[in-house]
Amino acid sequence: MSIRAERERSRSPLIGTAEPAGFGDLSATTPHTEAELAALIGLLTAAKARIETVTIGHSRDADSLAAAEAFAAAWEARGGKVLASVDWPETAASWLRPARRLTAEAPDAWVMAAAPLSFAQLARRLRHSTDWDPARTFAFASLRDSRLPTLTGPDTLHGLRGATNDGATWHVRHHWVMS
Repeated sequence: MSIRAERERSRSPLIGTAEPAGFGDLSATTPHTEAELAALIGLLTAAKARIETVTIGHSRDADSLAAAEAFAAAWEARGGKVLASVDWPETAASWLRPARRLTAEAPDAWVMAAAPLSFAQLARRLRHSTDWDPARTFAFASLRDSRLPTLTGPDTLHGLRGATNDGATWHVRHHWVMS
């Protein structure tokens, strides 16, 4: 491995304080809807999905917490198992602790409810420091933000899927959010 490649690999994945400035407000969340929750459950239970265990991640705002709790109740009502529910602050020194907690139990899938900026920070840490796979991750509508793949970096979120407020679905393909 070259010295340059090693330096890039060991670099901190954190988003610098100046980076989000050009992106506008990335701290907004919205209350989840029943249609959104149903679509999210549908994504996880689609044919060939074979998802039984999930770990839920959420930021600490009221909308994200309510969405996470609603998902957990709906998932367990269907007979699914929630391995862990992990929260994180809007700002943190490194996001390493929640990243490790999210990946510790090796779930079949992850479900995320969060504000875009804090999730961007966490996603970068997850990709840099764990075996997290965005293609096994499902999200609420708050993360359907076209600025998110640019902020997180190339292919950090490739494969992430989610539901919209009206019950439709979306996914991230490289640096695009597609509905």
